[in-house]
Amino acid sequence: MMPLSMVDQGKPNIISRVGGKEEVRRFLENLGFVSGAIVTVISSAGGNLIVNVKDSRVAIGRDMANKVLVN
Repeated sequence: MMPLSMVDQGKPNIISRVGGKEEVRRFLENLGFVSGAIVTVISSAGGNLIVNVKDSRVAIGRDMANKVLVN
């Protein structure tokens, strides 16, 4: 497992776990970051990541991406 911020761009990954405090986990789950979901990093610029998750394009900060662990 590794954090979402460390994966290669354009390669689909499966979310294995979402960490962090309860409100952070709930926020990420509302965006579609749940265990078993497929997430793909589209681009990474200035500490922010643009990712595809559950047919949506979402921008998150590197600190949030570090809480999403993928296989």
